[in-house]
Amino acid sequence: MKLYHYALKFRDVSSLTLIIALFVGSAATRLTLSAGSAFAQTPEQDVTPTSEPMQLETPKEGGAPAGTQRDRLGKLLKTLQEKQAQLTAREKAQEDRQRALDDAAQRIDERLDQIAIAEQKLRDTLALSNNAAEDDLARLTTVYENMKPKDAAALFEAMKPEFAAGFLGRMRPDAAANIMAGLKPEFAYTISVILAGRNANAKKSG
Repeated sequence: MKLYHYALKFRDVSSLTLIIALFVGSAATRLTLSAGSAFAQTPEQDVTPTSEPMQLETPKEGGAPAGTQRDRLGKLLKTLQEKQAQLTAREKAQEDRQRALDDAAQRIDERLDQIAIAEQKLRDTLALSNNAAEDDLARLTTVYENMKPKDAAALFEAMKPEFAAGFLGRMRPDAAANIMAGLKPEFAYTISVILAGRNANAKKSG
């Protein structure tokens, strides 16, 4: 009898458990369907990509817009280019000035060389002239020395005293004395003064 009651009680419990399981499964199914319906009714967001890329804002430094910074850099670059052009022009002007100075210095050197050559030629010519004149004076002095003193004295009196004194100063002392003896006293005195003055000046110079 007790076994029968246990069997009935077990059967009732099993039936109750089965019913509860069915209710739970049904509720879970309804919840799943409800969630799916709600998700299906939710409007889809428009995710179509736009044709234009997003504009990224350029970082600002010190609060200055990017355009202003580009303008400043452009002005700075222009200023530097102008400075460089000025320096280049100044350097070119200095090079031209230096080139002109070098050319002028070269022309001056060439002119100085020409002057030096001309001076040397002139000195050579004067030396030849002096030598020729000296030779002429020496030969003429010899001629006067070999003349008769009376004839030589007559020629000397026709000369200027300075010129006659020059010849007498070149002659041998004996020949000069013989000619001086034949001169007029006034002329002989003038020649003597000139010769004495030349000798005095020669001693001072020595």
